[in-house]
Amino acid sequence: MKYICFGYYDKGKFDGMTESERDAMFDKCFEYDEHLRANGYRAGGEALQPSETALTLYWKNGKVATTDGPYAETKEQLGGILVLEARDMNHAVQLMAQHPAMTFGNIFEIRPVGDMSEIIEASEQRRRKKTARAS
Repeated sequence: MKYICFGYYDKGKFDGMTESERDAMFDKCFEYDEHLRANGYRAGGEALQPSETALTLYWKNGKVATTDGPYAETKEQLGGILVLEARDMNHAVQLMAQHPAMTFGNIFEIRPVGDMSEIIEASEQRRRKKTARAS
């Protein structure tokens, strides 16, 4: 089963690290990511640019509106996502609990991936019917 792991970090703490401390942290984290990949547990993932680069979309007064920055203002910032392949939630927790980023104060939120295949198929069928009626 796939799990999405959201990695949060404290920007103030990160900015306070020396370059060598950051390098050591990244080396340990990437080494563990390679371990996950080599053992078939890492299905993907991406780092995110800082929250200042975010743009939040929402619906207001009948149209899309935007706000600069992330949806929520918090001390911890979403730094990236990891797509994890694990047997179950307990296994996902075991794998992420060993991630070196934990020792640097990072936080991981783990969520099971939702299976949208039935909903997508039903939607495709409805749309095909509408297209057939319109022709």
